[in-house]
Amino acid sequence: MSKIVIGVDIAKKKFDVASLNEGKYKHQTFTNDEPGYAGFIIWIVHLFANDKPLICREATGAYSIPLADFMVSQGYPVRVVNPAKITAFAKSELSRAKTDKADAKLIARYASIIQPPLWTPPSHNIRVLQAWVRRVEHLLEMIQRERNRLETSDITVVDSLNAVLATLETELEATRKAIREHIDNDPELKCRGDLLITIPGIADASIAHFLVVLSEHHGFISAKPVVAFAGLAPALRQSGQWSGKTHIAKSGEAVTLLCVRLCIGPLSRLGNITLSSANFASVLKPTARTVKPLFVPLGVSLFILALPS
Repeated sequence: MSKIVIGVDIAKKKFDVASLNEGKYKHQTFTNDEPGYAGFIIWIVHLFANDKPLICREATGAYSIPLADFMVSQGYPVRVVNPAKITAFAKSELSRAKTDKADAKLIARYASIIQPPLWTPPSHNIRVLQAWVRRVEHLLEMIQRERNRLETSDITVVDSLNAVLATLETELEATRKAIREHIDNDPELKCRGDLLITIPGIADASIAHFLVVLSEHHGFISAKPVVAFAGLAPALRQSGQWSGKTHIAKSGEAVTLLCVRLCIGPLSRLGNITLSSANFASVLKPTARTVKPLFVPLGVSLFILALPS
């Protein structure tokens, strides 16, 4: 693999790139569209001929995915990094500058020193499922907002709010049906879904989310990295002879953590642990003392059962 690294800082309409080769930087800006991607390739070839440098970018969602897909399709190695890691790396350097150009250089340095794993694009069936799952999340948010407005609204707009709620709930049901059909029509997803449904506490909504989270493109080979991804890893506090309270990190992916919380009650009955209805309600509260000792081990057990073999 080439020792040349290119850091990419992506925004909605443009992206900045900075190549790092033998301690020297080259910077350029391109539009975040297909002509910009083509111009990026021309710039790379002009600088490095047939060498294919490593491309590193932050995981910034929809704005960055098309470029990453394009670069992989052109045969370039791509690495996608959690923005929190880049931020922590910048703090370790005591970086003060915060510009697109400086960020691109920072990402290039990070990739050169840390060498994160290569990014594997998700398969088409996972991307479709992910889009449907996100749509369900958005519809639920909109329904909750309309319900909140209904509680405090003037009587003159109640009919309008109810009409919008009815439309949103109809669309939510149609979307959930589309998810079920997508899973049933895909042999791989159906096989994994049939295994997941055997885990107590997991239903259709959780299955769809776990199928996305535990898909092969994330590269999870054991429960340990999934636990960290979900924010279930314990945060130890110890220095010298002092030892503080250990708590759950809660710094992972929020929806995954919520799914685990909802599954923990039924999952606890796999062993000799039983949770009363009051304690199960407290599972949803991160400060609940009664279930904290159970939360992490049960979450780990869930992921061990849910990970594809």
